[in-house]
Order: sequence, then structure tokens, then C-alpha cells
Amino acid sequence: MSTRPVVTIIGAGGMGQAIARRIASGRKLLLADFSEETLNSVAEALRRSGHDVETHRVDISKHDQVVALAEAVGKAGHVEAVVHTAGVSPAQAEARRILDVDLLGTANFLDAFLAIAHPGLSVVCIASMASHIRASTLSPELEKHLATAPLDKLLDHPALEAVLAHRGLDFGTDVDAYSLSKRANILRVQAAAKAWGLKGARVNTVSPGCILTPMLYQETDSRQDGWMDQMLGASALARIGTPEDVANVVAFLLSPESSYISGNDILVDGGVVSGSRWSQAGGE
Repeated sequence: MSTRPVVTIIGAGGMGQAIARRIASGRKLLLADFSEETLNSVAEALRRSGHDVETHRVDISKHDQVVALAEAVGKAGHVEAVVHTAGVSPAQAEARRILDVDLLGTANFLDAFLAIAHPGLSVVCIASMASHIRASTLSPELEKHLATAPLDKLLDHPALEAVLAHRGLDFGTDVDAYSLSKRANILRVQAAAKAWGLKGARVNTVSPGCILTPMLYQETDSRQDGWMDQMLGASALARIGTPEDVANVVAFLLSPESSYISGNDILVDGGVVSGSRWSQAGGE
């Protein structure tokens, strides 16, 4: 058991790495990811920078693996913060895998890690700007299902079955699966906040926009519809975000300065969602 405070980051991609560098100094870092190769590479780079890193391979779509990870985290020492960044995008996976990882995986995380929640613990789940674009298109009944359905029933809904049957709701099958999953992340955290609060812990989401990570490069390369130009055109700040932009917001939510914030989402998108909304409404 570490004598240092423990922080846990699930997902060793671009955002996970930036968050690690932002919050892990002087702490024991438990880093988890699906890819053993990524884990080893990122952990070695962090160790060369002076960080104390322990790695765990996990498939967050598998509840038993997430439970085992939570147990390992709970035994590691005094856990101050947990950040869940793991996920796949439409360029990386098909609809079924997106729902398994991004939707069910986050629900698995919230369920398993509640067991080790304690006073002062702060948790952040990474959602997406896509969740805000999707928000107005979901029925109250579907939102309630995504927020509260038991794990074994979560993927059992006509809207999700339609996506898997290649009858996308608006944007195309894989994009629908992604945006639905990320909306579900926010709803699930909102619904879980009370249970976490009863243990003295806080849980929030952060929704990044276009952030310059390998995932963004893959997404841009896979699409030929001028998506990135549209996003930049709508952005109030007219720039792509950096992983550090997201890490700074996550660090705030993990800190005592945010002690009265729980069950909420912070959108870190450079003003894309607001710009898109009002340009569509006839604004300039």
C-alpha cells in the first residue's frame, strides 16, 4: 500500500496522458488501459518524467474486469481522485463496440467504483461535445433508460437496437452510437451523483470538443464531409483545443475549489455548441 495519495486514470490516450501529467505529481498513479502496448509506452514515458506509475490492463466493457480494477485501486492506498477517459470513436470501432465500451463501460465504471467511494473522493468521467449535440433529440423515456437501467438491461432498448440494425437516428450508425453513448455518460453520472454523495464523494463529467489528440486525427482522416472546418467555423474561439485545456478543467473538478459541484457536466469545446446553436437559429 502506497504512503502517497493515489490517483487513478483509466485510458492512456492523449487526454489521459495530459491529465496524468497535470495531477499525478507527488502521487501514486494507477494507470489502466485496454492496450498493453500503450500502457507500457505511456507508463515508461511518465516514469522518465519522475512519476510513480503502476499499470493495469482492463477492458471496461467487462464488468468483472472493472470490479477487479476497483478492488486493486481500493487496496493501493488513500485514493484522492479517479478519472475515466477510456473510450472509442466512430473512426476506431463499429457501433456494437462503441456501445459496449463508451456506454456500458462507463456504467460498469460507475457501478464498480462506487464500492470504494469515500469522503473527499472526486471522480471525473470524460464525455463529449457530441452529447450536447445529441441532447435535444432524445425522448424523456430514452434518457431515463440510459440514466437508470440496470447494467444487464442497459443495451436493451429499441433506439439502441435500431442503431445496431443500421437504422441510425440522425447522423449514421457509428456516429449515432457514439453520440448516444456520450449523452448516456452525462445522464448516468447525474443519476449516480446522489449515491456517491451519500458516501461523501463527488462525480462529474467533462465534455471535450475538438481536442488535438490521436483520436481526433483518426476521426478527421476517416471523414470527407468537411466536419473539422464546420466545427472551427462554429467555434467562438476559432481554434482546436489541446489536451491540456481538458486537463486543466479536470484538475479543477478534482480539487477542493470545486467542492460544491457534483452531478454536473462542463463543456470544453471553445464555444462550438453555442455557436452552432445560434447560427442555426439565424444568429451571425
